[in-house]
Amino acid sequence: MAIRAHTKSNLLNRGKKRVCILRIEGTNCEWETFLCFRELGAHAEIVHLKQLTGGHRIRRELETYDILVIPGGFSAGDYVRAGAIFAARLRAIWRDLTRFVDDGKPVLGICNGFQVLVELGLLPGWEDKKQVALTINDSAHFECRYTILKHENRGKCVFTRGIERGALLKMPCAHAEGKFFVEPHVRERFISMLEEKDQIVFRYADRHGDTGAGYPWNPNGSISNIAAICNPEGNVMGMMPHPERAFFAFTDPEWARNRVISDEATSEYGDGKLIFERVLL
Repeated sequence: MAIRAHTKSNLLNRGKKRVCILRIEGTNCEWETFLCFRELGAHAEIVHLKQLTGGHRIRRELETYDILVIPGGFSAGDYVRAGAIFAARLRAIWRDLTRFVDDGKPVLGICNGFQVLVELGLLPGWEDKKQVALTINDSAHFECRYTILKHENRGKCVFTRGIERGALLKMPCAHAEGKFFVEPHVRERFISMLEEKDQIVFRYADRHGDTGAGYPWNPNGSISNIAAICNPEGNVMGMMPHPERAFFAFTDPEWARNRVISDEATSEYGDGKLIFERVLL
């Protein structure tokens, strides 16, 4: 299946949803994420965690938002381990956060945000949560490259609803600790449970859709080639690749060449746009 190009949607005519893009020191993708939602007509706001905890004079309440995003970056320098400090600080609003999730409101964690959601236990969202981690890439290097993602979800995840199962999307990754790891003694049962509960959203694949192609198509050595999962209810998703960096077509390094050889590549938008527009439907 070919990687898809996209045309401008009619989401600008829809009612505005309020999006909280949460930041602390070290996050660095909040602005790009803000611009994606704004382009689609949502009311997005970059909010510092202190504004939710009462540590800032400009107070915000999580319950007033419709969508929560924890963006990428290196929160608190990724000391201890990636996402651990940000997750620990989020415990200060744990009651508000769990109520937000229980109310069915969408939560998206991108890259470092995925690591935070795993540290919190919001992903995978069931009893064996301590058996999973996002750990150091097999290459032991920071991997910054485009990846091909095969959509595996059967329709539960609110961030990919309407995307055909098996569709191939192209988005960049940029991480040193992106390997989805499960303890060997529970690995088979764990992956089977994720599949049974329709929690696997994307797997790394090659251009032909083969999810067993290995490195560099799977840039980190993730078990079962997992690039993104959601919780059992489908409203919390974590993904390692960056959809905000593939929202506009011109961010693709092949964009200029593709415009010359193919009319299909003249779209204004890239595949990352799908993640943002699907949750606004």
